[in-house]
Amino acid sequence: MKYWIKRSVLPFGIVCLMSMALCGCGREKKEAVTVQPELVIGSDDYEPYNYQNENGDYAGVDVELAKEACRRIGYTPVFKQIQWDDKDIYLENGEVDCAWGSFSMDGREDDYIWVGPYMYSREVVMVRTDSDIYKLDDLAGKNVAVQSSTQPERIFLGQDYDIIPKVKNVYSFVEMNELFAALRKGYVDACAGHEIVMREYLRQSGQKYRILDEEIIDSKLGVAFSKNKDTQKAEQLRQAMAEMLEDGTVQCILEKYGMENRVAAGGITP
Repeated sequence: MKYWIKRSVLPFGIVCLMSMALCGCGREKKEAVTVQPELVIGSDDYEPYNYQNENGDYAGVDVELAKEACRRIGYTPVFKQIQWDDKDIYLENGEVDCAWGSFSMDGREDDYIWVGPYMYSREVVMVRTDSDIYKLDDLAGKNVAVQSSTQPERIFLGQDYDIIPKVKNVYSFVEMNELFAALRKGYVDACAGHEIVMREYLRQSGQKYRILDEEIIDSKLGVAFSKNKDTQKAEQLRQAMAEMLEDGTVQCILEKYGMENRVAAGGITP
């Protein structure tokens, strides 16, 4: 007895299509990836301007401004922690494109290519609550702590600023927390720096200190690029920051930190 086996024959075209489909199995679809250029931003830990939060993410006024500005010009912001008094070295060797972290332009206008000012910041003096210092004149003969390579250091060491009396000693520290430690332990009578930074420390320390009513100077803050490098990134950032000042974005970000009255309206022109 013969048994017949019935075979189904598929059209050649369908077989080809199935083969192509099978060959495609397991292959990942490749999509074009656009790599954005980077803007490497150097700053020290300077809350609330530029710092790392409890999750290790960069946060603060200048960080938010940088992220929005970079979004507008098609750059990826890369934040790099640096020793602030070595910022010129980082800029010149190309490790960072710019220094951006509550950086005062005053007296340094010709030292860098500036994008600014975008806001103002009062430089003030802080003392312990039991101190007998109530005005700047009371600093005569006292010991004062400052952060190295900052505006207060320049003013107190120069001793040529009319509003500041002759102090006994000026101690320059690398980090702001070292200033606060020196004041807390009584090694110095006062410390000087940006008001917002001082107020943040007051909030965290339980109001054991007070800030003098008189300011040292109202500084103009900007973003610093090396004069010896390509200026393209600086010009692109200038355009973005000018737009952000004009459309209220800078104002909006500063409001989140209680600094809305510190905006340098019209401070940057394209």
